[in-house]
Amino acid sequence: MKIYGDMISGNCLKVKYTADLLGIPYEWVEADVLKGDSRTPDYLAKNPQGQVPMIELDDGRTLAQSNAIIRYLARGSRLLPDDAFAAAKVDEWLFWEQYSHEPYIAVCRFHHKYLGKPFNELDGWRVERGNAALDLMEDALEGKDWLTDSGFTLADIALLAYTQFAHEGGFSLEGRANVKAWVDRCHAEIGIS
Repeated sequence: MKIYGDMISGNCLKVKYTADLLGIPYEWVEADVLKGDSRTPDYLAKNPQGQVPMIELDDGRTLAQSNAIIRYLARGSRLLPDDAFAAAKVDEWLFWEQYSHEPYIAVCRFHHKYLGKPFNELDGWRVERGNAALDLMEDALEGKDWLTDSGFTLADIALLAYTQFAHEGGFSLEGRANVKAWVDRCHAEIGIS
């Protein structure tokens, strides 16, 4: 299997973390989005959306969208519960992450860190929604080690991907002790020092 990804992307890191944790062998193919690697004719022939990450299976089939990929990789593993309701609770976080977290935390990070936009010039509404997402996580983690009752799952991997870099987008985890402790637990689980 090949993973086409950009190491600056939290969405790509989700796939890397999942494959690494599960011991799934892969070849990492760096696709630098800032250099347009995901917009070449060869890449677009495999993934017309022109996004990273993407996996290419040994038989040539491809799959895009980070949360779809990690669900595919984790089927039958400890990262995705067998119980239908428990799995749906993981999915609830995965969908929330892509709709109510990533568009704010990740985009502010990209605009500041990679496009050089000063923190005070970031979209105010985007910063407000990013802070609301972190506050929701802070409340959800009150008295809990992980986001779901199933232990460490894809929900945690998906939310860790950009939460760990929130400061690069102008967000602070100060005053969010539950989120800070959770990031540390996730790092320990994945083996990030």
